[in-house]
Amino acid sequence: MENKLYEFDEVVAFIKQGFILALAGDEKVLSKLPNGNWIAGTIPYFINTEGGKFEQTKIFVNKLSTNTNFKILNYSDDDISSIAKDSFENGYSLLILPPFQKVHETYSLQTENMDDLYNNPIVGWVAGTDLNSEDTPKTFNGKTGEISIEKGVAIHVELPENKFAQINIINIFDKNEESDEIKFYHDGFDTVSCMVNGKDTNLADYINDNKINTQLPLQSDYMGAAINVSIKEIDAENKKVSFFAPIFKSNSYKFPKNVNDYTQKFGNFTKDINEDNEFSCLCILNYLYGELENKKIINFTGPATFGEIAYVLVNQTLVTLSIEDYD
Repeated sequence: MENKLYEFDEVVAFIKQGFILALAGDEKVLSKLPNGNWIAGTIPYFINTEGGKFEQTKIFVNKLSTNTNFKILNYSDDDISSIAKDSFENGYSLLILPPFQKVHETYSLQTENMDDLYNNPIVGWVAGTDLNSEDTPKTFNGKTGEISIEKGVAIHVELPENKFAQINIINIFDKNEESDEIKFYHDGFDTVSCMVNGKDTNLADYINDNKINTQLPLQSDYMGAAINVSIKEIDAENKKVSFFAPIFKSNSYKFPKNVNDYTQKFGNFTKDINEDNEFSCLCILNYLYGELENKKIINFTGPATFGEIAYVLVNQTLVTLSIEDYD
């Protein structure tokens, strides 16, 4: 089964056949699905087999290739810290979070302190809606039928002993070593003050004075990986900058180099990846800023989401999960 958009009736048939599925689509179609072995989140933006597409009647399907055990669990801010412990000894967890709810904030800010975080891959995405609507993002537990604005939902998948799951983060932004170093005074999703090269600075003024392209994310190094934090908005009146992912006072940040051609840059990275990935997603900001509607990304299909999960919450990336054989 290809990872792509399917008609509603086709998805119903998949569910009735007992397939284990991760789904993405509009609330109006997801809410009509029968109970079964699936989880879902709302989103109407996709990279489909023919290219970028806004779609509200079809459902994007990832068939999860497990012949062993799985379990579907909901998570609130009270118990999201146990997600790694809830995974199987060998497997992975696919998590969908509602944006800017307490569970989203708690997971984002406390991930690095979670016990056993890196024992098994945790991958997933943040639900969203049509940007021109007032709809509320939701998550769906297909096993119980629960639809939630506030809770995350995860499927924990066990893998055979001869296989393992591997996350790949594709980040098209190149480091800019000449960029100023930015540090923050607190952890969180917004800020007024920061330190630029050790000097106390208002970040909104800094961005404005230096004519920085706000389509560029801030970039930090997490254990050797470049992780993006995208700018959500700048409140000019209060001189406050808010973000789609958290900033941390323990990290240093820089703005990367500009990207001239999103599609080409993604293609350079994805041409060698396995097109039969278990799961893939990319950021809605890449979809919008890269004008990816009707454009194909080599070896990639998936929802364009309000945030990606690759252990931690990341922005403006493309994330894949592959199942590999032990040598």
